[in-house]
Amino acid sequence: MDLSPLPLRTRPAFRLAQLLSGLVAYGVSMGLMVRAQLGLDPWDVLHQGLAERLGWSFGSITALTGALVMLAWLPLRQRPGIGTVANVVVIALAVDLTLALIPPLSALPAQIALMVTAVVLNGLATAVYVGARLGPGPRDGLMTGLHARTGWSVRVVRTTIEVCVLAVGWLLGGTVGVGTVLYAAAIGPLTQLFLKFAAVREKKDLCP
Repeated sequence: MDLSPLPLRTRPAFRLAQLLSGLVAYGVSMGLMVRAQLGLDPWDVLHQGLAERLGWSFGSITALTGALVMLAWLPLRQRPGIGTVANVVVIALAVDLTLALIPPLSALPAQIALMVTAVVLNGLATAVYVGARLGPGPRDGLMTGLHARTGWSVRVVRTTIEVCVLAVGWLLGGTVGVGTVLYAAAIGPLTQLFLKFAAVREKKDLCP
């Protein structure tokens, strides 16, 4: 599956809309996982640990880590695009807004439902904005770069990255729970599944 960026002139309106909707959905999914209080996804375990240490908002930390992760692109020869910059800004705003609008839940059935919804939404959102092929976000640029260089499946690469980030986040004091395990196990397969439908293809790719 080709996930390399396409020129902006290729279906620009559709792809920009797909990019922005995916980024907003991703930020919302992050906020929902925080409010479910059953454990965070690996990247958000890291974000939470950093936020507590630095005293910044959750969204601000996601923007900071996004910028730092881009440094890891250098040996992978990844090139930033519109989607890269939009990722840093839009997700940070969306997650902070979600946290401001949705209060924490205390009823376990509601927490479980919210966590499952958040994980599925996160996998879909990742596929949608990466599939727009306007340049992946910093974290997913790392994923797609490793996918391209190693030939490993998106599922394997994504899961490996999540496990490593989880370990660092836990050491920084981030919260790990049953939701973390669910996310780590499900996000790779979900992203790969949704990419089959969300990835924008060139006309030549559609020819039999």
